[in-house]
Amino acid sequence: MGYYNKICYNLINKVGESEMDTYKKLTKLRKKYKFSYKDMAEKLGISECFYWQIEHKKRKLFYYMAKKIAAIFDLKPDDIFYEKGKF
Repeated sequence: MGYYNKICYNLINKVGESEMDTYKKLTKLRKKYKFSYKDMAEKLGISECFYWQIEHKKRKLFYYMAKKIAAIFDLKPDDIFYEKGKF
């Protein structure tokens, strides 16, 4: 993992209570747009299981994937994955 991805990973995968809020925001946003796990997986070019694991914090979320997820909703990664994001 490159240095930049390590920094971004640490920002996205924060430790503590706010970490769960981050992933809850992702779930809430997906549901707001009425996307299923399958829809998200297809848009990201990954398996449905892989996406489910990201949303349930079973897989590490790297910055490049955070950018892809945010782009689906026409947002920046900070808007979803940073505690003070606008979503």
